[in-house]
Amino acid sequence: MAVIKVHFANFPYTEISTHFGSLNIKNSAFQLTGESVAANNFQFLEISTEENVKKIAGTVGWGVVGGVLAGPVGVLAGALLGGNKKQVTFTLELTDGRKLMGSVDSKAYTAMVASKMKFDSLK
Repeated sequence: MAVIKVHFANFPYTEISTHFGSLNIKNSAFQLTGESVAANNFQFLEISTEENVKKIAGTVGWGVVGGVLAGPVGVLAGALLGGNKKQVTFTLELTDGRKLMGSVDSKAYTAMVASKMKFDSLK
């Protein structure tokens, strides 16, 4: 299980993590596991670049995204290095309209993408 560092989410949460490619969204500190969201509910999952950050900004507003980024947007291009672990900053939109921008280690991101691709190939 990897905890996602959330930079922005348009829904309430206390913690978001990923486990075997699915999301676990806790809405209160007293939940043990939270809501489990399978990869077949991932409408859009992509590494954050300046272009798709602008897409989020168009929907959410530059005030929120600017506050989240706290620096040049180009810093988000691709993956960020944090110590020895490679962190990937990504955007995710669920089929129900919930959106988030977060960072997680590269292995967890790869598992999320693989799960999404598995469900996409079944369509």
